[in-house]
Amino acid sequence: MPALVRTARVTGLLYLALAFAGALGFLLIRPRLFSAEDPNATLANLVQHESLARVGVAFELLIVISQALAAAWFYRLFRTADRLAAGAIAAFGLINAVVVLVSAALLATAVDLALDPVGDAAATVQLLYLTSGNLWGVGALFFGLWLIPMGRCVLRSNWMPRPLGWILVGGGIGYLLSAFIGYLAPDAQAIADLLVAPATIGEFWMIGYLLTRGVRRHAYDQAPSDGQPVAAPVTV
Repeated sequence: MPALVRTARVTGLLYLALAFAGALGFLLIRPRLFSAEDPNATLANLVQHESLARVGVAFELLIVISQALAAAWFYRLFRTADRLAAGAIAAFGLINAVVVLVSAALLATAVDLALDPVGDAAATVQLLYLTSGNLWGVGALFFGLWLIPMGRCVLRSNWMPRPLGWILVGGGIGYLLSAFIGYLAPDAQAIADLLVAPATIGEFWMIGYLLTRGVRRHAYDQAPSDGQPVAAPVTV
C-alpha cells in the first residue's frame, strides 16, 4: 500500500473517531443529563446517572485526542499539496481540541460537585454546563476554520473529488455564520442548523473517501514516501 494511502486511511480513522465521540458525547449523552430550564433536574440527573455523566466526560476527552491527532495527520497528508492550508488545518484543529478540553474539565467538575455538593450545588452545576455548552458554541468558529483549509487542500491537490472541496469550504463558512447566528439571533436556531448541514455532508464524504479510496492514483507520484524530506512548495 502506498505511503500516501496509508496516511489517508489513518487520517480517516482518526476523523471517524472524532465524529463518533462527538455524536455520542455531545448529541446523545449531554441532552440526557442537562436540563436548560431546571438546575435541580440537571443536578439530580448527574447524581442518578453518575456513570453516564463520567462516560460523557470520557467522550469529550476522546474528542480532544482524536481531533489533535487528526489535525496532525491531515497536515501530514496535505503538506505537499498546500503547506499553508495544511498548517491551518493543524492549527485550528488543535485550538478546537483545547476548547473541548476546557469543556471536559468543566463537566468533570460538575460531576464532582454533584456527588459532593458545596453551597448552591444546583446553580453551580448548571453554570458549569452552560459554560461548557457556550465553549462548544464559540468553538464552532475554529471548527469552521478547520474545514475551510481542508476544502482548499482538496481543491489544490486534486487528489479527491472537487465537489468535496467546495462542500467543505461552504460547510466551514456555514459553521462560522452559525456561531454568530447562535448569539445574535438565538430564535433562528433552525437557520443555524441548516447552515452546518453542508459541513456534515462534507465530513462524512471525506471520512468515507479517506477510508475507502484514500487518494486518487495520480497523487502517488506527487508525494514523498515515508521518511523522505518534503520539498518546499513552488509558488506561482
